[in-house]
Amino acid sequence: MEDKLPSDHASTDVEKGLTEVQVQQARDKYGTNEFNEAPKEPLWSKIKRSLSDVATIILIIAAVISLITSLMKGDGHYFESLLIIGIVIINSVLSIYQEGRAEAALDSLKGLESAEATVKRDNKVTTIPIADIVVGDVLVLENGEKISADAQLIETSELQVEESALTGESDAIEKDETEISSEDDSLGDRLDHVYRGTAVVNGRGTGVVTAIGMQTEMGKIAGLLGNEKREQTPLQIRLAQLGKRLSVIAILAALIVIGLGLAAREPLLELFMTAVSVAVAVVPETLMIIVTITLAIGVQKMAKRQAIVRRLPAVETLGSATVIASDKTGTLTQNKMTVRRAWDAEADHVYHDEELVEQIPDVLKFGALSTNVTKPDDEVSGLPTEVAMVNALGEYSEYEALQNKYPKVYELPFNSTRKRMTTVHRVEDGYLAVTKGAFDVLLPKFPTEMHEQAIKINKEFGTNALRVIAVGVVKLPEISMEPTADELEKGMTLLGLVGIIDPPRPESAQAVAEARAAGIKPLMITGDHVVTASAIAREIGILGENDLALSGSELHKMSDEELDKNVDRYAVYARVTPEDKIRIVKSWQKRGDVVAMTGDGVNDAPALRRADVGIAMGKTGTDVAREASAIVLTDDNFASIVRAVETGRGIYGNVRKTVNFLMSANMSEIIIIIGAILLGWGSPLIATQLLFINLVADGLPGFALSREPVHDNVMNQDPVSPKDSLFANGLATRIVINVILFAAVSLLAQGYGVYTHDSAVGTTMAFVVLSLTSILNVFNIRSEESMFKIKFSANPMLVMMAGLAVALTILLVLLPVTQTLFSFVPLSGMAWIITIVLSLVPNIYWEIHKAIKSAK
Repeated sequence: MEDKLPSDHASTDVEKGLTEVQVQQARDKYGTNEFNEAPKEPLWSKIKRSLSDVATIILIIAAVISLITSLMKGDGHYFESLLIIGIVIINSVLSIYQEGRAEAALDSLKGLESAEATVKRDNKVTTIPIADIVVGDVLVLENGEKISADAQLIETSELQVEESALTGESDAIEKDETEISSEDDSLGDRLDHVYRGTAVVNGRGTGVVTAIGMQTEMGKIAGLLGNEKREQTPLQIRLAQLGKRLSVIAILAALIVIGLGLAAREPLLELFMTAVSVAVAVVPETLMIIVTITLAIGVQKMAKRQAIVRRLPAVETLGSATVIASDKTGTLTQNKMTVRRAWDAEADHVYHDEELVEQIPDVLKFGALSTNVTKPDDEVSGLPTEVAMVNALGEYSEYEALQNKYPKVYELPFNSTRKRMTTVHRVEDGYLAVTKGAFDVLLPKFPTEMHEQAIKINKEFGTNALRVIAVGVVKLPEISMEPTADELEKGMTLLGLVGIIDPPRPESAQAVAEARAAGIKPLMITGDHVVTASAIAREIGILGENDLALSGSELHKMSDEELDKNVDRYAVYARVTPEDKIRIVKSWQKRGDVVAMTGDGVNDAPALRRADVGIAMGKTGTDVAREASAIVLTDDNFASIVRAVETGRGIYGNVRKTVNFLMSANMSEIIIIIGAILLGWGSPLIATQLLFINLVADGLPGFALSREPVHDNVMNQDPVSPKDSLFANGLATRIVINVILFAAVSLLAQGYGVYTHDSAVGTTMAFVVLSLTSILNVFNIRSEESMFKIKFSANPMLVMMAGLAVALTILLVLLPVTQTLFSFVPLSGMAWIITIVLSLVPNIYWEIHKAIKSAK
């Protein structure tokens, strides 16, 4: 056996194991069986990162400008600068808190090291901590154990290993030390190796450890997790672009005001203060905090829809998803082998799963009888295919009744050579031998007249990706003390075939259809076989008529350029490795797609981290997958993703509404100031008035916008392209129209003061008109439909905040104390009527516009 081991391990005595000296030498050479810890980002670095985006920098600059303004005026009004700094701090704290556990994937991997392993050392079997395993150790594997290192098998006895967490394949793999695999083979095809993080589900074996720690296949995945960095989300990119544009606008507006003032020979200090007011007007101080609150509310909504958001920006990003790449096992399927069909050979009838509920044919009864399952608790335990047949009987008591009726007296166990299992049961007049196993192995043992039909049914089952189990029986009057296969498996009668599969979740097909209707491309990326994956994908609608399936071996032959060119042709990627999954995700991202990746296994973790939104399963998912993801589904339901997408789209819509609301007012303030200066009237708005409008008239209704429900049928629309700006799809036009309307009515109000030779009345009216116009605008932007078609009760906080803002605006102008502080004067009845009428003009315009649009 030593001659088949790699040279580094050839010195291992497979009978006695390593000596203490050899153990120490191996530890010195290869280290311990532990995963490297990811470097922890220090708090100062997190703070620096949270303050480094352009929008936040603009807020800081706005605070400095406001402080300078207050110092130059000497009025002691520092509230604006302190508030802006407070907003910056709140944003930073929320960001750091939400990402506090973002780098915990390696910690989850280390959690696997708390168990112990059994090894041979110094000619005796001993139990040691997993971390103490070294390369060359002889690992002893027993049924039910987790495998704690990669090893090459040297002996097996009915050894079957469940590797779905690593490879994504749902079936347990039968291991065989006589097989010789190569590094070119996929992990699932290396039958002479076992891997860390997988589990023994049947039999036993021994193997020589070939890799530990970061060199194991699990460790390589840990390395991939450390290497993959998250890209900025579309919203982060868009807000950064907005911040840059605002900074340019602020500088240009200030320079224009200074230039106009110098031409008019206005006092330099007054000119500087007006320029500062313009710069303050440009910056929507409440935008970032409203966006943060909007996303946080989205987190709450998603939690009610079974989606726990671990990273705040993922709320909006999921709403922008154009591709959902899903793992198969446990995500689209139930991760539970189930009998789908059974062929009764005597009656020549195929029972489908619906019929099996009402009637159990003999092929299934005796197939279930010939098993070794148990029920230690609420779940039936054993090999997945055997559990499937027993569960198909209905209640576990049915299986127990069969065992009592036909007590088992002998067994020829399943192994990789025989590929079948035979059990002998006592009956009234002798014995009944029941054999179940691979179809091609058992077919020659059945009467030839049954072959043609059996081959036809087997092909039919295989076309539907069913795993086929043949069942036969033979009646024996007596048996020997140690019966052989020749004695028990001669002259068998074919009872039929059983078709087993890990079926799709009942809701998967509808969820896929809804995703397609929403303009989202659903994909399947799995470690399972291409035939099985394609059958499931076709059944639930992922694999359409024009879609193709790509196997891992075919993918390996493709260059990155070839994959990038053809990636959109494939809807199923099967038998792929963790590295392949990352490569596929990157290729879709290069096309400009926003990729949401779902999964539950360790093998999914790197791709979950690389995707724009990683979505892990909460129930069946591993800790590694959950910690590498941005969103965790508490019900492991693919359909929950679609509902979360709807919430995400609604959230992004609310962000756009917020931008519309705030930018309409802020940009109009600039036009009003510059327009008034050009007309020779002087600026109607001073810094304190702008502060009130930005923080109260805009801020209060703006905060309530974060709670706006989804009004439009967003799931029948295409996803928002990540290449589109916040102002795409007509938003820029709407903001420009608002700016023109707001500026026009405000300048008309100021013009009334000029006309009546009372400039103070004009500036007071201009302030009230701009404030009320901005507040009332919040009802216009709630929906593309008339504001009267959207129930106010759908967002009562919006009505309350708008009402409060109106009341505060009016009180500010009416109260003598605030009149003095904000440079207002009392208004006559006629002035109030004109002010109110002018304030309603934008609302009237938009109602007419919406009516004309809906009539077309």
